[in-house]
Amino acid sequence: MQHHKKNSPKTKRPNISQYTVKEPAELLPFLLHKQSNLGRNAVKSILARGQVSVNGRVVTEYNCPLVPGQTVTINKDKVAEEPQLVGLTILHEDEDIIVIQKDAGLLSIASPQENEMTAYRQLTSHVRSKDPKGRIFVVHRLDRDTSGVMMFAKSEKVQQLLQNSWQESVKDRSYVALVEGQVKKPEGTISSWLKESSTLKMYSSSRPNDGQHAVTHYKVMQSNKNFSLLEVHLETGRKNQIRVHMQDLGHPIVGDKKYGSRSNAIRRLGLHARVLAFVHPTTGQLLRFESTIPKSFLNPFRQSPS
Repeated sequence: MQHHKKNSPKTKRPNISQYTVKEPAELLPFLLHKQSNLGRNAVKSILARGQVSVNGRVVTEYNCPLVPGQTVTINKDKVAEEPQLVGLTILHEDEDIIVIQKDAGLLSIASPQENEMTAYRQLTSHVRSKDPKGRIFVVHRLDRDTSGVMMFAKSEKVQQLLQNSWQESVKDRSYVALVEGQVKKPEGTISSWLKESSTLKMYSSSRPNDGQHAVTHYKVMQSNKNFSLLEVHLETGRKNQIRVHMQDLGHPIVGDKKYGSRSNAIRRLGLHARVLAFVHPTTGQLLRFESTIPKSFLNPFRQSPS
């Protein structure tokens, strides 16, 4: 009875295979030889999913060197624990970049004083679950309270490529902003020079070269006497640019106390990065990511006027 019990897990789980290494080899060719009924891609995905361990340690590198006496285990049931992503979803990932949709409230990257869960830290854990040497590099940022599409690089080389060619590579970077009041002009452009104060607040100046030049284009999508929904295109990407420019326009973004808003109609900042379209830094392909407008941004236009 005892003996039967001991063997029962094996009979229940035929999806575990163990092999002892007899001669030096690399992991992928070794697996291809042992699992000759599987194609190369199937074996690669078993590796990528963390289902192969050498002497009890999960290994995902194809070229991991094996030495005689080691035990290689393939567990086709077990999938490596993928870290839970909180406040973000991955829209696209390849060898060079990760494109995400970030929720409002999540920091892109921590400032030195903060040590909370950021998009950067979560994505670092995500890439390390597949490749222990994986890293993430910041290309641009979204303010904590802004939601929407943003991109990270997976190597310093790709980060540099993107940052050095940002103006040419990015073909469309558009936002949706819910602002206070009725914007009268159907479309317009705001141009000013932005600089940062000691309290980290951005200030707008009309004096040429007094700070960094910032240009924002807007179009009214919907409006009523209390609110306007704008489509906003960035020509330059300065810190807090849209937020400052909306204040300059006399229509601060809803929920943006820092830049003049008195309304908290949607209990969050009314700014969402809706579209990011760019030329892929290594393939040269044009990629476009569009996320839906948060429902709360549309609520002020649904209610019948009281």
